[in-house]
Amino acid sequence: MPKRILQGTVVSDKNDKTVVVRVERRFAHPILQKTVRRSKKYKAHDENNQFKVGDVVSIEECAPISKDKRWTVVAVHA
Repeated sequence: MPKRILQGTVVSDKNDKTVVVRVERRFAHPILQKTVRRSKKYKAHDENNQFKVGDVVSIEECAPISKDKRWTVVAVHA
């Protein structure tokens, strides 16, 4: 089964080797048909502490690294 890849913005880099990434999804409301935005925050592994707040990054599913970390950062976007 392929690993999921999500794109989001780094909102916190205060933890060692960890960044918090906010991923936003957009969808049409089932009744009103208005576009709705929902976001969720994921903790992702950042081995070299190279990503900073504001970076747009891609995260990929991985085996659990800690209690909350199940994602790893794979790339940064311009």
